[in-house]
Amino acid sequence: MKRKLFRIAAAPGSLAVLLKGQLRFMNEHYEVSAIASEGEQHQTIRETEGINTIVVNIDRRINILADFKSLYKLYTLFRKEKPFIIHSITPKAGLLSTVAGYLAGVPNRLHTFTGLVFPTQTGMMKKMLIFFDRIICYCATNIYPEGQGVKNDLIKYKITKKPLQIIGHGNVNGIDLSHFDPEIYPKNKQNEIRESLNIQQPDFVWTFVGRIGFDKGIEEMINSFTKIQKHSKNSKLLLVGPYEKDMDPLPFSIEKEIEENDSIISAGWQQDVRPYFAISNIFVFPSYREGFPNVLLQAGAMGIYSIVTNINGSNEIIENGVNGTIIPVRDSNALTEAMLNCLENTSKHENHNKEYRQLIAKKYNQEYVWSEQLKEYQLLD
Repeated sequence: MKRKLFRIAAAPGSLAVLLKGQLRFMNEHYEVSAIASEGEQHQTIRETEGINTIVVNIDRRINILADFKSLYKLYTLFRKEKPFIIHSITPKAGLLSTVAGYLAGVPNRLHTFTGLVFPTQTGMMKKMLIFFDRIICYCATNIYPEGQGVKNDLIKYKITKKPLQIIGHGNVNGIDLSHFDPEIYPKNKQNEIRESLNIQQPDFVWTFVGRIGFDKGIEEMINSFTKIQKHSKNSKLLLVGPYEKDMDPLPFSIEKEIEENDSIISAGWQQDVRPYFAISNIFVFPSYREGFPNVLLQAGAMGIYSIVTNINGSNEIIENGVNGTIIPVRDSNALTEAMLNCLENTSKHENHNKEYRQLIAKKYNQEYVWSEQLKEYQLLD
């Protein structure tokens, strides 16, 4: 009889997207269930991963009454189902599930820190977030930073004295190289995609994929792009992702520029981002903080050179001057300079696409990442 493994996140989309394919793989070795707040993607998980899902609403924000209700539901669920392993991947899910698991006597309570919020916070909020992360680590039996940068911050801020284990080279799920493959998009397909977006064949396409929010460096990116337009009239900026106007709003002037600039194309949230990478010349990702950004793995697997900020995850995936350029955080001038340099060396980047892909394949092949995670679980048996 297979032992029970519960994977837990606040939103079902986190499990459906961040652990796509891995849940099905692990279900061959364990009886896997996914736990998350209600949402349509529970059905997606059941169908694509072939596992059971359980609804426990977990508010991403601080909500004391709702949090205690969620904690109690998780506690009673763990007492009833007696999982061998619980493994959480998002902050609030980690806090509630490790505490509930500790109280319920779950033998193996695992948490992966996919990113840390507190280093970019100040004052009371920073102290509170540090306190919560210390509780997670106190209640967890095994702690996994997603990358070296996250590990360094956990040590620097003295979050825990427990061992910190990075799985493989970092990243929770790796990259499916058969899915993110530029060969799927030959020139004629690329032309069709460009035409559908009103992008002309000579246009130079800068692309961003992710949440369209302030902490993703969108302000710097828009300001730099408007300067680039003066040097390159055929430049286009392609924004792929949902706006977070409530959680992480942009300045009004930036929103207005996005709406009024005909060379800025907002594609919104997309289930499949590969077509947008396929028509890109350069990927721009000036985020303020990350854990281990999947979009950089995706861009690299599609053979795209990237401009990134010097933050956790990004500076582990990108080797400066090799498969991308690393610039300081919140530095629009440095971003503009990096973009101008890419314009001047267009042919250089286009001739090394296969090398960019090989760098990602060497460290982040999905099968390798899954096997390394499985080995970690099996050490608990």
